[in-house]
Amino acid sequence: MKKQISLFFSFILSLSLSAQTLPEISLTDAVTGGTVEVTSKSGDKGLVIIFHSLGCPFAKMYESRLKDLRVRFQSQGINIILVNPEIGKSPEEQTPLKNFIDQSGINTAYLIDDKQELTKLFQISKIPEVVLLTKGADGYSVRYKGAIDNNPQAESSVSDRYLERAMNQVLRGEDPTPAQVRAVGCNIRTF
Repeated sequence: MKKQISLFFSFILSLSLSAQTLPEISLTDAVTGGTVEVTSKSGDKGLVIIFHSLGCPFAKMYESRLKDLRVRFQSQGINIILVNPEIGKSPEEQTPLKNFIDQSGINTAYLIDDKQELTKLFQISKIPEVVLLTKGADGYSVRYKGAIDNNPQAESSVSDRYLERAMNQVLRGEDPTPAQVRAVGCNIRTF
């Protein structure tokens, strides 16, 4: 009975996730200093938004995995961007983010969600936490939300790569299963 109830709630959650669409939201790009619409960063097949902070050790643990995912999936039409929900738009706050992109080799857009518009829209509570979006007839919708994989501390011990599986399923035209996995990481500071 517990398993049936769990499956029912998973089904309802997947319906609510797929029904959520992304309104037009513009954020500051820490690398260029310009304002960009989030969806303009999407590839032909989708967009992965990774909520990130330089002060979170969990985000640091995922650096090499993020580079690998960006390299493998960008060429297949899914772009990856970082979004920082914990800093403002001042040049003093942008500089460390720009330096991180320049020095880390992640080579992607790093957007600043200073009003936490995306964070609140997707109800993000952890860093790193991801959202995979695809474009459909009604605009962009959430296909997967949550953890990158099941082991932030040790990449060699990862046994379930949730985000990678969801991206592969989207590329095959399938609905990602599971559609959501609870993320583990640093709590997001709210303002």
